Amino acid sequence: MKFVLLMTGKTDQTWLREGVAGYEKRISKYIRFEVVTLPDVKNPGNRSAEKVKEKEAEKMLAVLKSDDHVVLLDERGESYSTIGLANYLRNSMQLPKKRIVFIIGGPWGFHQSIRDRADHVLSLSDLTFSHQVVRLLFAEQLYRVLSVIAGDPYHHE
Repeated sequence: MKFVLLMTGKTDQTWLREGVAGYEKRISKYIRFEVVTLPDVKNPGNRSAEKVKEKEAEKMLAVLKSDDHVVLLDERGESYSTIGLANYLRNSMQLPKKRIVFIIGGPWGFHQSIRDRADHVLSLSDLTFSHQVVRLLFAEQLYRVLSVIAGDPYHHE
């Protein structure tokens, strides 16, 4: 099993990049983990939000494999407690899939073609965060959940 975090566009802030890289290293102690960053859509100012989402979706779909379990991170998704998310991931890791791919969309969200491909939609909060901040929040939560699954003392109930 391998986890993949698929994102659109580079992370602008150094502190966010460093934070994600730190959790990437920690996560790799539990499971094979890869961060894939797709290039930004060129000339987004000349395109409608729907067209930008469509172009991002084309790039995302090109990375996905037919047997991937795809989880979108979206504010309208299902919310979990930390233990609930650990249970969801534990069950997902039992699926006959080689990869679980978590996708963070761009600033406009997801095109319908990506929503149609998703196996699950996950919300980290009822609050709205920038797509760049979500990268760090998700990396920390993924590490936390994997530590729960492993029985390590990082998470406190």
